Amino acid sequence: MVYNVIGTMSGSSLDGLDIVFAELTEIRGQWTYVIKASESLPYEPEWVEKLAAATTLPAKEYLLLHTAYGHYTGQRILSFIEKNELDHKVHFIASHGHTTFHLPGQKMTAQLGDGAAMAAVTKLPVITDLRSVDVALGGQGAPIVPIGEKYLLGGYQFWLNLGGIANISAELPQGFVAFDICPANRVLNELALQLNKPYDDGGKLAAGGVADAGLLAQLNALPYYQQPWPKSLANDFGTDTVLPMVNALRISVQGKLRTYTEHIAAQIAQAAGQLKTAMPEGPAKLLVTGGGAFNTFLIDTLRQQLAPLNIEVEVPDALTVSFKEALIMALIGALRWRQEVNVLSSVTGAEHDSINGALWISH
Repeated sequence: MVYNVIGTMSGSSLDGLDIVFAELTEIRGQWTYVIKASESLPYEPEWVEKLAAATTLPAKEYLLLHTAYGHYTGQRILSFIEKNELDHKVHFIASHGHTTFHLPGQKMTAQLGDGAAMAAVTKLPVITDLRSVDVALGGQGAPIVPIGEKYLLGGYQFWLNLGGIANISAELPQGFVAFDICPANRVLNELALQLNKPYDDGGKLAAGGVADAGLLAQLNALPYYQQPWPKSLANDFGTDTVLPMVNALRISVQGKLRTYTEHIAAQIAQAAGQLKTAMPEGPAKLLVTGGGAFNTFLIDTLRQQLAPLNIEVEVPDALTVSFKEALIMALIGALRWRQEVNVLSSVTGAEHDSINGALWISH
């Protein structure tokens, strides 16, 4: 079976909307993919403002934003279809939406982006709400990408995504596990903004700073890091818990960037080390994707931390680095279309594996 799917992802770092058009092929349970077209569309300043403030809105205003963002996403997808001459070539759309409230302890998660609005604008079937059933079943609803790592990106023992939040997946003898490690680009980007940069290009600013041992110890002692998996982080952990700790210290912004980069690498090494104890002995490989994979200094720091654990760090081609999550949303949509499991309970802690996604058809 061949599925021509558009997948979209809006990251917690508010850098924009990722769109891919992928050809997904399934033959006797084996999946392969080709990314035929892709684009990362930065949000206009007013949309960054709207999305950043979404969780503070009264109910009516929030729902109006949900609808408006659905129409906005639909229009961006429509432009993408026209630009890449994909008319009559797309079977359906799988849209992750933009996460606002994520409260798995209360069995609730919410992503902006009304599927009905997207279906009305694009005139294509749309699949949204890719986490809700898992959360309703008592799962963390995150991370959901391991199903794609399992089916599309085999040959590794670990998969690391460095987005707004760093999360890791691993294949253990008892099954796939995955969890959020720590805030990543969300904090690094906020710090870079203090130097009027949207992000720390290649980690050059961090590389020129001096780490503060006291702050590093304070960050590493945060209670979340001692919790067992499955576990997941809300976006505001970085902005409301971590950033105030970092900003309270009177050191240079470069020093803060250096310290936080070392913190990310230390937490990844700690997580990978714990996971590796449950694996057969010997060398292991870790695949890094997400925007943070372009942060050369962070990757170098990570390599140093993981070398003693006999874990090799690999960064794939730029297309896979940038669009892995949108690609996997396309796969999750395809599995939903087939009414097959697309979220793994071994990862999320839900009662059982589940089929997630609401299907919207406008005509």
